[in-house]
Amino acid sequence: MTSLWLLLAIALFGTALLALIGHLPYAGRVSVIISAAKVAASLWLAYGVLEHGPLLSAGKLFFVDAFNVYLIVLTTFVGFTTAIFSHRYMAHEADVRGLGHRRMRLYHSMYHAFLFAMLAALVANNLGILWVAMEGATLATVLLVSIYRTPESVEAAWKYFVLCGVGIAQALFGTVLLYFAAEQVIPNRDDALLWTVLYATAGSLDPTVLTLAFVFLLIGYGTKVGLVPLHNWLPDAHSEGPTPMSAILSGLLLNVALYALVRVKMLVDGSLGTNLAGHLLMGFGLVSFMAAGLFLHRQRDIKRMFSYSSIEHMGLMTFAFGIGGTLATFGALLHMTVHSLAKSALFVTAGHVSQVAGTQRIERIRGLIRTQPALGWSLLIGTVALAGFPPFGLFASEFLVLTATINSWPWLALPLLVGLSIAFAGLFRHLQPMVYGEPPPGQTPVRVNLLPVLAHMVLLLWLGLAMPGFLADWFKQATVLITGSWDTDELL
Repeated sequence: MTSLWLLLAIALFGTALLALIGHLPYAGRVSVIISAAKVAASLWLAYGVLEHGPLLSAGKLFFVDAFNVYLIVLTTFVGFTTAIFSHRYMAHEADVRGLGHRRMRLYHSMYHAFLFAMLAALVANNLGILWVAMEGATLATVLLVSIYRTPESVEAAWKYFVLCGVGIAQALFGTVLLYFAAEQVIPNRDDALLWTVLYATAGSLDPTVLTLAFVFLLIGYGTKVGLVPLHNWLPDAHSEGPTPMSAILSGLLLNVALYALVRVKMLVDGSLGTNLAGHLLMGFGLVSFMAAGLFLHRQRDIKRMFSYSSIEHMGLMTFAFGIGGTLATFGALLHMTVHSLAKSALFVTAGHVSQVAGTQRIERIRGLIRTQPALGWSLLIGTVALAGFPPFGLFASEFLVLTATINSWPWLALPLLVGLSIAFAGLFRHLQPMVYGEPPPGQTPVRVNLLPVLAHMVLLLWLGLAMPGFLADWFKQATVLITGSWDTDELL
């Protein structure tokens, strides 16, 4: 477990260090170095899990297995590439928007506090610690959303705080209900919230209490996932907060909240012996998927547009986890990965685009291919990848989910195809004029750093053409853990 303690220590140290030096000109470089160290520690941790199997800390408070280890690596990697983008982007923002030393220090420290909270949530074996970590991520995000101190950003921060605060309170009540059910059958009350203990005794837990607990946890953590109708905070937070925050919020935090829901679903499935939890996930997921696709057509802000795309994709993942089974679960795990890579890359691109145009309004962003070819092509290729076109990884994951739907719920395949078509149309009706339209006068050239975008696009292409063996093994182990089996007949 040395690698786990090292990872958490680096994340916590980075938060404290940048709280002290975040106002200095070289703070962005320090942030990149700390983020790179997190990647190295997470890879060491992943290697240990692959070599020796699941790791459980001495006090049983932390647990790492095939399900969360790949999300840990993904979180640190996206945090690293976003830190590279953030270094130059936030220096420009500080000059243009007049961000003082105190706010830059707050930004850098809360960026790493946010990542620390997400990593703590992922490795937590105690469901109470998981809840605390999710609350910590909420508080860090509120401070990041309001960093510009405009009336709109402060309003978005309060909206985020109130809605997610209510949601996380529902999750707390669901966690209390889980504890109530567990203490009836687990002799040591100190172990009553440990996921590993709950999973081993799930068949003995009261199914009625667990059903009620799952409903509250679905509402609570579903708010953080951005499931409709609990999604209203997400577009405002994206549009008013700094772009690096949007990249990790959409690419990482939504995954962590969905991860928490799936962990609880595994307990409920073991207790009930039915797919009630899966049906609830399918319902919320499909509604979110369809509604977000329709909302895409009405957007006027580029970051709000991509935030509704996040809701759409999270709905698809939730729907896939609800279906269950080998094919759907494998597809959902793959989609969590490729969506994070694509969406964070697109928010990086959108951040530079808004700096060039001087606005986030879509109608004032035109002709990027002519004026900023690198940005224009990045936006075009990134959106093509996000829309699920081959040969990128999202095509493979969406194809797996669609195939699983046809196998298990064939009458839902048509709504799924219609939803994908609606989302595709919503994205490209806005994309075409932004990329190929007549450029307006007065666009401001800026120094762009598209290295994170290039890295993510290469990985998306690689995952779409040939998944590496170690990643396929992670997904296979996680699928077996979530579903309880590996059905080769589904894969044929």
